[in-house]
Amino acid sequence: MATLDPTMGMRRSQLYRRHINNNALFKKTGSNFVVSHYNNGSDQRTELEQARSMAICDLSTLPRAGFKGAGAPSWAENQGIKLPHSANTSTVQPDGCLVAKLSDQELLILSDIFAKSHQVAALKEQSTRDHLENDTQTYLLPRGDSHCWLAVTGDQAAEMFSKVCGVDLRPHKFALGNIAQTSVAKISAVVIRQDLGGTLSYYILCDISATEFLWDCLLDAMQEYAGSPVGIGALEALICA
Repeated sequence: MATLDPTMGMRRSQLYRRHINNNALFKKTGSNFVVSHYNNGSDQRTELEQARSMAICDLSTLPRAGFKGAGAPSWAENQGIKLPHSANTSTVQPDGCLVAKLSDQELLILSDIFAKSHQVAALKEQSTRDHLENDTQTYLLPRGDSHCWLAVTGDQAAEMFSKVCGVDLRPHKFALGNIAQTSVAKISAVVIRQDLGGTLSYYILCDISATEFLWDCLLDAMQEYAGSPVGIGALEALICA
């Protein structure tokens, strides 16, 4: 794989220097770059096994957006979005993107892992257009600018979270699609259970200014489980396995 420079993208992760220092190889997704895998003497198959056990992945350069306002839910439904039934739950759309309902008036839209969904970009454009033309009560929240996006995967993920989060995230207590707006390592965060293939997985979003701190805390917490960073290739493999 040719070496790609993550600084050449439209957006870069707060963690890109850490990735470079860890011998990351990048791939381009849209106009940005994401870690494909780490070149540390192991192959991508090894990263897949790591992701099944205990791993963390930086997804901060993938598309995401938020929408808020009294009219946001009905507006989203008019755009063909299938909404979760209640707050603090999420629903996967037919094209793979994830819609999280953070409250009765706030939605979070996350791209699919393969970044093939165009929903985030389309909804952002439509929201801006509708707000200018119709004064709809729907306001765009630039979550790509305000929040990082990490994924923690593996059979031991819930046990690891018990060290840094007060919410019981064990699978029999925290169902697929559930959302906890809570503290992780003393950082306010949104935690979404979103299994990848048959592997227990969680998305974590927090204020982008705390990205490096949260990354380091999670790496520290997963040391006893032999956890380590993996690239997005391992997550893609989980889904395709």
